[in-house]
Amino acid sequence: MDTRSNQALVALRRILRVTELNSRDLARKSELTASQLLVLRYLFEHGAALPSAIAKSIDLKQATITVLVNKLEEAGLVTRRRDTEDRRRVWVELTDAGHAARSRSPDLLQNRFEQGFDRLEEWEQAMMVATLERVAALLDAEEIDAAPVLDVGDLDRIVEDQGPGSGS
Repeated sequence: MDTRSNQALVALRRILRVTELNSRDLARKSELTASQLLVLRYLFEHGAALPSAIAKSIDLKQATITVLVNKLEEAGLVTRRRDTEDRRRVWVELTDAGHAARSRSPDLLQNRFEQGFDRLEEWEQAMMVATLERVAALLDAEEIDAAPVLDVGDLDRIVEDQGPGSGS
């Protein structure tokens, strides 16, 4: 007999699984993580930006943005440029390769979620947030630092080989 707790666990597992599958698909198609792609998309939409502005806009910590920008720079997707008036400020901007990587990347799972969530009535949104926060509390996860990125693993990780035999 199916209990409600089993139904809830199945729903949670489906969410975890679609997140994992989407992360693998993103890595396979673009060799980027969701958080790296968010940085590229922010730079595409806003042009050159300070890391602090990127961090604030996509709701990630400054330290995480620094690691992400380092990895994107190593991959040749972004460059850093010192401000000519204030040498302490460093601007991050897309390279041509960064533009190409952004354009060939698949849609992020959180974009799909945001579009559907935004279509809900305000009371439904409030109820869903309250329910998800309660689920996090049931799992003793309310103190875990998390960003609004539907992804698995560390947000500043390097994309590993996702081919056959890689444990996927």
